[in-house]
Amino acid sequence: MDNVDYFLKHSGELSRKYPGKYIAIVGNKLVAIGDNNKEVFLKAKRKFSGKIISISYIPRKDEITTKF
Repeated sequence: MDNVDYFLKHSGELSRKYPGKYIAIVGNKLVAIGDNNKEVFLKAKRKFSGKIISISYIPRKDEITTKF
């Protein structure tokens, strides 16, 4: 499972637990959570230097547009 697969498989849980946060995924693990992408990237890089790190923002409900 790669980073995108992990995100897709766990998107519902991540949305409930971490709205308004940035998350870092390495392999099939959530490895860092924070308020900005730089902070999260640096946390993940310290732990997993040399690995592919995926950073995603989990929107709050008020940030999600459902009408087009």
